[in-house]
Amino acid sequence: MNRTMRAGAFALAAGLGLLGTGCTHMTVNRLLAEPNRYANRDVTLDGDVIKSASVLGHGAYQLDDGTGTIWIVSNRGVPRQGARVKVKGRVRDVVDLGRIIPLPPEVGSGLVMQEKEHRAKY
Repeated sequence: MNRTMRAGAFALAAGLGLLGTGCTHMTVNRLLAEPNRYANRDVTLDGDVIKSASVLGHGAYQLDDGTGTIWIVSNRGVPRQGARVKVKGRVRDVVDLGRIIPLPPEVGSGLVMQEKEHRAKY
């Protein structure tokens, strides 16, 4: 391998390394630690459903990813308790939901995620 090819390969590897350091896994703990940073932004979380409640296709479920828990609000139905899911949604303050959604009393005030989609993980 000549010197130019070696330098190009090194530059490519260094660039990919820097790109990889910017890709971090989102956690509930990170959301709760910096709520203003993620407010009104789409995020994706993986975890287990530990509580679930729904009425007529609307409801909420509590997701535990091992670092903390967060309530997920859905208008597309909710996964059952014990399901492993990957959920994408927008982080919101409970008072900023903008519509009346019956939330479990445990939610109180704080952050929730308004679900855009979820998928069961196997």
